[in-house]
Amino acid sequence: MTNHKETDYILPGRAESYWMATTPESSYPPLSGDIRVDVAILGGGMVGITTAYLLKEAGVPSVAVIEADRIITGVTGRTTAKVTSQHSLIYDRLISKFGKHQAQQYAESNQAALEKIASIVSSKDIACDFVRKPAYVYAGTEDSVEIIQKEVDAAQSLGLPASFKADLPLPFDTYGAVRFSNQAQFHPRKYLCALAREIEGDGCHIFEKTRALKLEGDGPITITTDKGIIKAQKVIQATHFPIHDKPGMLFQRLYQSRSYVLGVRIEESFPQGMFINAEKPVRSLRSQPVGEGELVLVSGEGHRTGEGNEIDHYKNLEKWVRSVYSVNSIDYHWSTQDVMTVDHVPYIGLLTSDNENLFIATGFRKWGMTTGTVAAMILTDMILGQSNPWGEVYNPSRFKPLESAKSFFSQAAEATKGLVGDRVIPVHEKASQISPGEGAIVKIEGEKVAAYRDKAGVLHTLDPSCRHMGCIVSWNNAEKTWDCPCHGSRYNAKGEVIKSPAVYGLFEKKVKGQK
Repeated sequence: MTNHKETDYILPGRAESYWMATTPESSYPPLSGDIRVDVAILGGGMVGITTAYLLKEAGVPSVAVIEADRIITGVTGRTTAKVTSQHSLIYDRLISKFGKHQAQQYAESNQAALEKIASIVSSKDIACDFVRKPAYVYAGTEDSVEIIQKEVDAAQSLGLPASFKADLPLPFDTYGAVRFSNQAQFHPRKYLCALAREIEGDGCHIFEKTRALKLEGDGPITITTDKGIIKAQKVIQATHFPIHDKPGMLFQRLYQSRSYVLGVRIEESFPQGMFINAEKPVRSLRSQPVGEGELVLVSGEGHRTGEGNEIDHYKNLEKWVRSVYSVNSIDYHWSTQDVMTVDHVPYIGLLTSDNENLFIATGFRKWGMTTGTVAAMILTDMILGQSNPWGEVYNPSRFKPLESAKSFFSQAAEATKGLVGDRVIPVHEKASQISPGEGAIVKIEGEKVAAYRDKAGVLHTLDPSCRHMGCIVSWNNAEKTWDCPCHGSRYNAKGEVIKSPAVYGLFEKKVKGQK
């Protein structure tokens, strides 16, 4: 049984993403009273801000972005911010499972999204560290060489700027790579904060610290928030994992995955390019200019939310980067959470075919800078009543048996296990053994309890059932949160909701005689 006094390992650097640490916090007001708009967008990340910007540019009279916290502080504020149509190894799979036509749509849309971002940066003169660089997926073992070559062939057949590169300027063994030329990287908050300033005013709004709780109706749609009521003819859910997901049974087709980032200063010069390996565990690398020097963002160690030891993943990343580079310092550490679809392609469009006013954008895996922009472009066209050449491949109502059947039933089984309560939950020692600043699922009088002891030594006890669909949460020892392993809802140590799809906090659970 685990001793619940946590490891002596100290997480290195500042516990904040570089993007948020180097930009001021926004200060848009919360909703005050009831309003009516043409389009309401739930979520102020890449999709929400970009879509609102494009809709206003197109002349839609009134658009409102509703954000539960501050804009661009969720997943978009924690990305590695690669702006690329290269999404690890995707195109050979797409051709074989979706067919050449829809693979072409995916390729063209993401390449177009890259150029859309470049065009906005240029036309608005946004200082956001946007720079063109090649992107590489490299073979870390000889066994991966064949799949790398297949990816090169597939990408080239779709007209993408792909080629095979035999040697890479990296300080460890590689066995060839697929290279996409003329890709890009940027500072996502500098970019999106500039777009947000274009949205506010002239009938358009950004409401922060306003949590959407419920959607009702089919046009106009009524959005109940914790600050008032919004009525909108069209509603886009860009909340990462949709809060209103049951009509399309999305909870059976989506799950969330956590991964980790270290911001590292190294002795060596980092090569021109963005790099990711073809194997697991993932090792992703890119540099970011910082004053006179550069920060190297080292990321990877992905796993399903709510499963695994989070501190160990940081340890693994640090051990690896120190084994390949001379590390001067680790300045930042942060984690992120990505929504995954069962067939690896995002859901963008109508939530269900029988409601023409309710849209979703989700499931960007770990490539949300371009696919989030694709979503904004597709949804803008749909709301304006214009045709879009790429919507078919992203249709949320799709089902590709060859690609997704096995994953669909696997994910459905995971969700069902959580719903019926037969998931194997590690139950730790007595609550009295929990150290200050730590938490655990414990059993008290035969019932599972989510117990957290604060720094003052006071024990807080909660019902461990996630408020989304009742799955049992688990303790995240790196970020001191309660995370749901079924659908990725997250709560702070005292049970307040911080990540969707849940919109309400965990219930308090009174227990007798516990200290």
